[in-house]
Amino acid sequence: MPVQLGLNVQDDLVETDLQLAHRAVLTGAAVALPHFSALADLPKELKADGSVVTAADRATETAIRDVLAAARPHDAVLGEEHGESSGPEASRRWIIDPIDGTALFVQGDDRWLILLALEEGGEIVVGVAAHPAQGSVFWAVRGGGAFEGRIVGGRVVAATEIHVVPDGPDALDGARFAAVPETWRPHLVAPIAEVTPQLPWPVHPGLMVARGDLDLAIQTGGQIWDFAATSLILTEAGGSFSGLNGRTTPGPGASLYARSDALRVATLDVLADARHAASHA
Repeated sequence: MPVQLGLNVQDDLVETDLQLAHRAVLTGAAVALPHFSALADLPKELKADGSVVTAADRATETAIRDVLAAARPHDAVLGEEHGESSGPEASRRWIIDPIDGTALFVQGDDRWLILLALEEGGEIVVGVAAHPAQGSVFWAVRGGGAFEGRIVGGRVVAATEIHVVPDGPDALDGARFAAVPETWRPHLVAPIAEVTPQLPWPVHPGLMVARGDLDLAIQTGGQIWDFAATSLILTEAGGSFSGLNGRTTPGPGASLYARSDALRVATLDVLADARHAASHA
């Protein structure tokens, strides 16, 4: 169902949190994309945890922070690259992953994302996930459904509501499954892949579950900024999200995206059985 992203007619001077999130992500994309197209000249470093980080990560996060600070100066901000800055409005916090999939970015793979979410009162209420190099963007507002659109000329257009597949499997057998990253922590992927084959993913697998292209995805690690936006998009599309410990809010560790609660719980059971078997081997 197409929707309009314009300002409210009755209050056309007020920018909503979703509109601000779109604008901040598009601003970040405008900073990141020139780096992506000039990879040969992009200086690479190593983070303390050994993962690749680039000047693009920091510049993109700075650009997003500048937009948020100007529009919502009282809000707190948590970003992967620059940490947390507090604001007097402690109940509101923006959560940024400026380039999710930096390894993909530096390899010239267009599946990297910019992720931005708003947490209010401990609950994620707005989430935006963009694949700038593909020109695609997904978003959700709590209670308002999930949507996919295109980025054209620095604007979000062609918004269409998305949903998980309504009649897919509630057990692993026959479920369409993908993992991200594909080769990281194989002990978490293998028990699922033994039941149902692992499929390739052109966009983030959690978003593919949200729009009905997959039934199940596992993200084998991450922090709150890796999951805040995508978890809300999935649940607003009718899906089910949790960490491997069953926690349904975004946080550190591996997480599952499923078309239904039943499929997610069935997958958790398979992973628990695999851990039990390994511990007694």
